[in-house]
Amino acid sequence: MRVCPTTILRVVPLVLVLAACSREAGPGSENGTSGTSTSDKTAPVMAAPVVLQDVIETTPSYIVGISYPQVAAGYPPLARALHDFAEGARTRLMRAVDGLNGRKPDVPYDLSLSFSKVVETPRVVVVAAEGSSFTGGAHGAPLVERFIWLPQMQQMLAAEQLIPDAGNWQPVAAHVREQLMTALSQQLDDDGEEADARARLLKSGSKWIDAGTTPSPQHFARFEPVMNADGSIRALRFVFPPEQVGRYEDGTRTADVPASLLLPLVAPVYRPLFRAG
Repeated sequence: MRVCPTTILRVVPLVLVLAACSREAGPGSENGTSGTSTSDKTAPVMAAPVVLQDVIETTPSYIVGISYPQVAAGYPPLARALHDFAEGARTRLMRAVDGLNGRKPDVPYDLSLSFSKVVETPRVVVVAAEGSSFTGGAHGAPLVERFIWLPQMQQMLAAEQLIPDAGNWQPVAAHVREQLMTALSQQLDDDGEEADARARLLKSGSKWIDAGTTPSPQHFARFEPVMNADGSIRALRFVFPPEQVGRYEDGTRTADVPASLLLPLVAPVYRPLFRAG
């Protein structure tokens, strides 16, 4: 189901001036769901002004609704990352509109994108992007992303930086697969599927999960911290957009990995952010 952009929050302009911020961008990858790569989130941010302003635009051919969070006002490089993600999605929509060559589609194309604050502490700020882009077909393309800004380190955090050793993704992937398979099995039980149908759906779901959780950073690029009361991270919640580990109808799925498992795997510079137990 597509969300009508007219429900987007009020227009709130945020005029932000970016300070110079540069950092090494890690290798990224597209998975076809969010329209951005890990390297897009971690690329050096140039010193330039950016204006974040909610958007509501309606025409006979397309509808655009974008809302930004107030929290971005305090972190200009984070604001730039959100702006670039939204503008990328909008550019792709308008490219599809241009491809209509003046024809009016049966159903207006649309972009619905909302950013919201997930966490804000002195050490970690997280913003979630959720939405979809419809340019024809059975349903819209999901837009799901997470942006993690570390104020004290003045950098965005990406999966390949958090766990730079490729081999260390194996235990993370195994833990996530087990959670997702357990959730799938429970869902099929709750749905009351007959034995034959249950076995078929479990086998199909298992293939989705295996394909979407192979142990590499690109499959775990979207994550958000689960916080302790003292502001430390007790787990990471990995976020999987529709069609990464299940059917589109299954929606976005998540799996939590505890700090006790993560601490030996993450780069030493980030370990102080975590506290197991």
